[in-house]
Amino acid sequence: MPKVTHPGQNVLWQQQKKMIIGWQEWVGLPALGIESIKAKIDTGARTSSLHAFELEPFEENKVAMVRFIVEPDHKSDHRKITCIAPLLDERNIRSSNGTNEKRYVVETIIKIGEQIWPIELTLSSREQMGFRMLIGRNAMRNRCLVDPNLSHKTRYAFHQERDNIISEDETSDDEDSI
Repeated sequence: MPKVTHPGQNVLWQQQKKMIIGWQEWVGLPALGIESIKAKIDTGARTSSLHAFELEPFEENKVAMVRFIVEPDHKSDHRKITCIAPLLDERNIRSSNGTNEKRYVVETIIKIGEQIWPIELTLSSREQMGFRMLIGRNAMRNRCLVDPNLSHKTRYAFHQERDNIISEDETSDDEDSI
């Protein structure tokens, strides 16, 4: 007798290979020198956006580039990182309030948990927004599943691993003292 399979079984198997992330995550942008920045995961947004200011386009070896400043800490403007990235494009982006805005688009590398891949980012002022970075659908496509019940899932794994190492060190110290 032939094996009967449910049409959703293959899709479910493919989804299991994707990284599960929460509605907000700590991410890194290593090529820009940003070790960590809190990002909102927004499946309603097509493009990803990074809070940037003092944008300065220039050319280097006949390649269009852009220099900009990022303040990765939302509640503090003490840490400023000057970034340089290849300028891919200038695009009209419709913001969440419905207005169109012309934005620079750069390509960089994102790190979520232990996964690293290239993404496109638009640069804009997100100063009045709750998050300095927004990760849209295009950046997550075929890589992530979003669980809206979770928050900082990938950061939790990092802290748990670090805490396990600390616990092992404390245990070994206790054994030495006996």
